[in-house]
This record gives sequence, C-alpha cells and structure tokens, in this order.
Amino acid sequence: MSWTIVPARDFARHGAEWASLHARGPATSLLALDFVAPLVEQFGREHDLLVIWRQEGSVGAMAVVRPTRRGAWATFQPAQAPLGLWLQQPGLDTEALARSLLGALPGFPLVFALTQVDPMLMPRPADGPCTRSLDYIDTARVTLAGSFDDYWAGRGKNLRGNLKKQRARLEREGIATRLQIDREPAAMAQAVIDYGRLESSGWKAGQGTAVHAGNAQGRYYRAMLEALASRNAASRISSSVYRYYFNEQLVAMDLCVEDADSIVVLKTSYDESVPGNWSPTLLMREEACRALFDAGRFARLEFYGRVMEWHLRWTDEVRTMYHVNYYRWPGLRRLHTLLETRNRPAPTPTTSL
Repeated sequence: MSWTIVPARDFARHGAEWASLHARGPATSLLALDFVAPLVEQFGREHDLLVIWRQEGSVGAMAVVRPTRRGAWATFQPAQAPLGLWLQQPGLDTEALARSLLGALPGFPLVFALTQVDPMLMPRPADGPCTRSLDYIDTARVTLAGSFDDYWAGRGKNLRGNLKKQRARLEREGIATRLQIDREPAAMAQAVIDYGRLESSGWKAGQGTAVHAGNAQGRYYRAMLEALASRNAASRISSSVYRYYFNEQLVAMDLCVEDADSIVVLKTSYDESVPGNWSPTLLMREEACRALFDAGRFARLEFYGRVMEWHLRWTDEVRTMYHVNYYRWPGLRRLHTLLETRNRPAPTPTTSL
C-alpha cells in the first residue's frame, strides 16, 4: 500500500485509471474524467500533483492536490469545480488515506484539506484528534419525483403568480417564448460563444470574470461540454445546454452536466438588456423543470452553488457541503482551532431601548 506522486501535468497519462476508479464510486459527472482533465489543463499550476494510492496493484484512491501555503496542501479547487478533485473506492477509510498522504507529500506538510465535499457522495466524518470538518456552504436541489403540476402547486403563490402574469403580458405583447435544449457535441462550441456573449454584456465583464470563447474559462467549458456530449449513451454521463428565447432574442442560458441520477446546473446567465419587468431566467427555469419532470430521466436537479433567495423559491431541499482538515499531530489541530477562535471577530454589541 503506497502513494505514487507525479506532476499533475501528466494527468492524461493516468486518465484510464481515473476513469476506472470513477466508475467504481459515486459516478457523479462532476468527477468524471472528461470533466476533470480540462480543469487540470486550463487551470493547473506548476506545483500541482496527481497522487495515486495503490493496494496490491489496484488503484484505490486518486486526487489532484496543490500546496496552499507553507506546510499545507489541499485538493485542487478551481472555481469551475463544485467538488474537490478527490476519488476513492467506496469502503476505504478516508482519514487513513489522507493521513498516509501527509507522510508522502513533499516538504513535510502539517495539514491536508479535502475541500468542497458533498455529504451525499461522502458522509461527513466525526471530528477526531487529527480530524476537523468545517461547514462550506449550503446548497440546494430539486427532487424530480411525481408530476410537475404537483411540484409547481407546492411553490409559493408569489412565484407562481408572478410568472403567470409575465407569461400573460408576453402573450399580449406578441412575444413568443421558446426553450431549446442541445446535447450534441457539435453544438457546444457555439453554445460557449453564445453564453460568453450574454455574460460579457453584463456586470461580470466589468470584473473580468466573464466566460469568453477565447479565455481559459471558455476553453475549459468548450472542451468539457464537447467531451461529455461525445460519450456513448451507455455511460449515462453527458452535457446539455438550455437556451431561452423571446421571439428570436436569446435571453437566458444554462450550461449543465448530467449523470445517471442528476442534472447539474453549472452556469446560468441572462441578457441584462432585457427590461426589468421580465425575469427570463425564472421563466426558463419553470419550463426546464417541466421538461425534466415530464422526461423522468433524472432523480435530482442540482445547483451546487451557495443557496440564494431565489433557490428557496424552487425548493426547500438544502444540505451543507463541508471541508475536512487532516492534521499530522493532534496538537496541531488544537492549536489551529484555538487560533481561529482568537481571530474570529467579536459579535457586534447591541443595546436595548
């Protein structure tokens, strides 16, 4: 039983091992080879490593890891990845794997962090002498069971009433709405161009964070969406793009990935030039949810981003994602916890009248 450590730039050479391990575990699209390989290619750095744990010649765990500060390593966590890039065979002891990795990584690290873990895929561990879990974010999902009409009847009156009024007004003004869903590999390049045009016309352009066909984000999404869409149907992993139109005007888009159980909305954008009395994203979401319920292919619609007020209009299903820190010695864990407590801002005093 030992770890093999190679530069992450060699990830492609070990792709078959990653794919095989992925197939044995929770086969989420967010850890599929075709999702991960473009992440490493577009956002990797010189000191990133691919680590591989083998037992009697069989691969039991793999991860892409990065030094985060002196004495500390973590799973590779680009903004485009909802989950930390860690895979393991079900039934293995994650804490034992992480602590053995601490002994194998270069530079005598003191702590290793497993980041952005979904408790649906890996149960949250109890804290221990060398283990400490921390809340990351609350995230939402919609269970796609039963009929859409029953689901929609359970939504708030304000949401249902608002969208019904918008649809009536659109009809009066002669504006036809249309939802277009694409899953073909040949459609993905144009999808990224269209998505980038929407995002680049809004507030993200001013911050330099918008997707554009020519930047690293655009190259990543094109490569990933094309690769997943090219998989054969038996893999049950793919990608999809949802476009929403007012007449011939593209007003909203979702970029999604799919696996056997779930569809994940990775990115959403809309045309910010649309007058504020319309809600193109909400209108698109209503029609997309109806299509998903009617198709009956998926068990869940996942958002994975931080829960926002609008998520709670669509669902009350919320769970907490987490990080886990694994320490070399128990004293380090106690010291880290003490320092965080001391550095935490004091609560703002309040007065009573």
